Amino acid sequence: MLAEEYERRRTPPPHVRRRPEPEPPFSYTVREAVEADLPHVREIYNHYVANSTVTFDESPWSLTDVRTKLARVRELGYPFLIAEAPGGTVLGFAYVMPWKEKAAYRFTVENSIYLGPASTGKGLGTALMRELLERAEAAGVKEVIAVIADRGAEGSIALHERFGFTQTGSMGRVGFKFGRWLGVVMMQRSLGRRGRARASKH
Repeated sequence: MLAEEYERRRTPPPHVRRRPEPEPPFSYTVREAVEADLPHVREIYNHYVANSTVTFDESPWSLTDVRTKLARVRELGYPFLIAEAPGGTVLGFAYVMPWKEKAAYRFTVENSIYLGPASTGKGLGTALMRELLERAEAAGVKEVIAVIADRGAEGSIALHERFGFTQTGSMGRVGFKFGRWLGVVMMQRSLGRRGRARASKH
């Protein structure tokens, strides 16, 4: 008997085959970060350090780096958010930090959103952005700046545009990573009544 004929006879007909279990729906909760999340935050971020130009960092974060950043965000009363799966897996994170340290910039922040590689393309970035902007506004933030790589970050630019960010400028050849020069796109969104009016046009 030919091998092909054997396989055909051995395989049950379609109407008696066991159907594969459906994948569980993609679900998550968004909450404030706690100390236990920091190793997962570091792992997600360091994936992008090693494999992409969406961050210009070339050295991976240490736990001390992440702990210092979380402490600074908390000190300022700003949001540092975690997206968590029902089983406790950290799927992504988002936070804002002062855009500049000079006192006159105290109402302006820069935002950051990073998703685990398996969590992209499922609406998680949208959920984190929405919650981040709401909480930043509640914390007294007036302007949010996004500094986005001009290569390999088209999804991030589109996400910001959907939330009413507008491009305010660009700079070419300001970063050098993986043996090539990179630029950045600058985007901005006002919070409060003015920001909501701008976002409603998109």
